[in-house]
Amino acid sequence: MFTFAYPQYLLFLLLVPAFVVIYVWARYIRRKNLKRFGRLSVLKPLMPDVSPYKPPIKITLRMVALAMIIVAFARPWGGIKDQKTTKEGIEVIIAVDASNSMYASSTDDAEGTSRMRTAKMMLEKVINGLDNDRVGLIVFAGEAYTLIPVTGDYVSAKMFLNSIEPRQYPNQGTNIAEAIDLATKSFSDNKRIGKAIILITDAEELEDEKSVKDAVHNAAKNNIQVDVLGVGSSKAVPIPIDGSYLADPETGSPVATALNEELAARIAKEGKGIYVNAANRDALSELERQLSTVKKTSLESSFSSVHDELFYIFVWIALAMIIIDIFLLDRKIGWLDKFTFFKKEDETMKKDEGKEDKK
Repeated sequence: MFTFAYPQYLLFLLLVPAFVVIYVWARYIRRKNLKRFGRLSVLKPLMPDVSPYKPPIKITLRMVALAMIIVAFARPWGGIKDQKTTKEGIEVIIAVDASNSMYASSTDDAEGTSRMRTAKMMLEKVINGLDNDRVGLIVFAGEAYTLIPVTGDYVSAKMFLNSIEPRQYPNQGTNIAEAIDLATKSFSDNKRIGKAIILITDAEELEDEKSVKDAVHNAAKNNIQVDVLGVGSSKAVPIPIDGSYLADPETGSPVATALNEELAARIAKEGKGIYVNAANRDALSELERQLSTVKKTSLESSFSSVHDELFYIFVWIALAMIIIDIFLLDRKIGWLDKFTFFKKEDETMKKDEGKEDKK
């Protein structure tokens, strides 16, 4: 079956006979004008390089090229064929710390950008860098919650990420063990798919370090890489909340918080991943490089019916016609003089001249 995507463009083929008519009319006028200067049999020897057959050949080449270009623009289809698309990637679950300490500055300056804001900006860039991968989102404080299961919908993932606020989670703490356990259970059952957990935290106020170690070992046993993105500074800073600072309920003095880099690095090491500080200029590239080491595999295959495109055939024909036209000069070809391709035309010209002589 031969069809066109844009059949309306075929109306431009009417230009071809229109140009042919114009060409024939121009040749007639040219010949008529030549007769004003004398008999054609006399004028012909004065133009030895003029070929009587090159112009018709060249106009034919040009019209064929024009017709082929118009047909190509109409996008001809030769039928329908099945096309298989396979996506390869990994599964990544991002676990975000939503404890109150994430309101603290991510730098040594107590008035600097909050750790939570830094975390969101970094993770949004990580999600933007994912290609055909699936991403899930977990938030944790004293408990861990699934915000979005593993999905290829990056827009929703970023929307949920930006909605995270520590004040939404009254059960405060830093329950990293529960977050890792929940992430481990949230991956698909396909063991061939590479899996990774990105844990973003300041690793402070850890409730049970042993349970964290067990959770990381369990993830590693299931071939799940655990990478840690640390936010904050090793210098203790206060935690701003509602225009004031978080205070110790017993003493009333402001609570200070600092990034526990030692613990964060140890978690990453035991999880066969890497630890990077978000303040590091190369943090994002290092994290992406580490994720690239996770084995990619086929996530899904889909079949779709697509039209078999044929436009390129007509483009090549048009290009061939144009190239031939360029190299085909208007002058006569000497060795063809002995052939009379237009004998009938020559006899007609002689008869016309004979009539003029009689007059």
